[in-house]
Amino acid sequence: MLGPSRDAKPVSVLNHASPSTIVSNAAATPRPSACPGLLRIVAARDGGLCRIKLPGGELSAAQARALADACARHAAGAIELTNRANLQVRGVKPGDEAALIAALVAAGLGPRPSSGAAKAPDTPAAIAADDVRNVMISPAAGRDPSALFDTRPLCADLLSMLQSETRFAALSPKFALLLDGGERLARVDHPHDVWLAASQEPDGVRFVFGLAGCPPASACAGSPTQYDDTGSPDLAAKPGAHSTAALAAVLPSQVPALVRALLFTFLELAPADATRMRHLLAGHCADALLHHAQRYVHFPLTRDASLAHWRRAAPADASLRLGVHPQRGPGASHVGGQPTLGRLDAGALRALAALSQQHGNGTLRFTPWQSVLLPDIATHAVPAVLSGLTTLGLATDPAQAITRLIACAGSSGCAKSLADTKADALRLAARLPDGVDVHLSGCSRSCATAHCAPYTLLAAAPGLYDLYRRDGRPGFGQCVARQLTIDQAADMFERLARSNTDA
Repeated sequence: MLGPSRDAKPVSVLNHASPSTIVSNAAATPRPSACPGLLRIVAARDGGLCRIKLPGGELSAAQARALADACARHAAGAIELTNRANLQVRGVKPGDEAALIAALVAAGLGPRPSSGAAKAPDTPAAIAADDVRNVMISPAAGRDPSALFDTRPLCADLLSMLQSETRFAALSPKFALLLDGGERLARVDHPHDVWLAASQEPDGVRFVFGLAGCPPASACAGSPTQYDDTGSPDLAAKPGAHSTAALAAVLPSQVPALVRALLFTFLELAPADATRMRHLLAGHCADALLHHAQRYVHFPLTRDASLAHWRRAAPADASLRLGVHPQRGPGASHVGGQPTLGRLDAGALRALAALSQQHGNGTLRFTPWQSVLLPDIATHAVPAVLSGLTTLGLATDPAQAITRLIACAGSSGCAKSLADTKADALRLAARLPDGVDVHLSGCSRSCATAHCAPYTLLAAAPGLYDLYRRDGRPGFGQCVARQLTIDQAADMFERLARSNTDA
């Protein structure tokens, strides 16, 4: 069992509205993990790797400067944007790990102080509180004109709950939640263990929810392939389509209690080797999980048949992460740019912070497409911000090929990689046809993807790749060609693009 046994002696009341609802007093042991975190720096070929989880993807300008300074002092200076809207510091110098952690915690980038992390960042409780901070919202939450609900306060409530409940230390660092407010700029094709999506109903907004997948939605406009910074290696076990039917709907005020009940259910029913909700669903039907979760809430948790064909109302459009787009309310826009292959240096992060303070609201919003938004930019300041992003080397137009490429760390950063995927991706970008999205993976673990991309170049040797095309099968899909150089792969993509156009 991951958490306390269902037969453990009940000693405390979880839900005061339901006196019969009880939990165990057994404290969960933090799960051992190789995943990097702010408080758990792991070794890589290019030095230590430190992952910083940003609440709602947001970083203040002051925090950005502190991070840039710490990175320049204690690491190689490379800062990666991840596919869950987090940040990673690469190349942490040997012996500088504790100093880097202390600087980041002092900047307010660690778990909330009440978890104990501020006083003792190396304790198991602090590490567990850092691990569970996995709630994804739209980078345009609270500003997207299409949104049905501002998810930012609810996200903060969920993060607080995740860090304060001792039993959640037993959750895997990969276990993740999606909170979708109905925005058009939203990563709703990224599989999550629990997803919740705002829906406009006759009596107001409710949140429909499902397990182990994504909210059902129509095809997403301009959406490149979904990726995951959790490094999950079991790609072959993942189905090609991750949308799952909505089970039921709750009021916004009931969301935290619902999530708590579902997480307790997972911990109490999942076997020891189960780390994700999909593993639990392999042996239990969704109705059984709802029945178990019912003991922890006072509102009904039964499958709602009327939601069987529920679909997300607004189509998601990933292209809205780039360039200038109006926010809710007059006179302001968010301006977005994407650094080359998701990497910034310390100087560029400082410059982004300065742009945000000079022309915006002093915050940066990072996105799960490895890009960044500067919110609340007045109309007259838009040209200056666009110019600043371009000067820093960020792509601001979805027509730019580099925005349709993702590459893992490659042989320069990972000992398991068979090729320098970052350098090869840059070469491919010069010839990548319009409308083609490609992932370059240095080994079969495919750590950079939640599931296979439309096209995958899998390294076979330095500079040589096998080309796969997604076709609904498990794994990478159909192997189209083997042992291609980057130039040969570019030729193949041009032929494939022409054939798709002719069709």
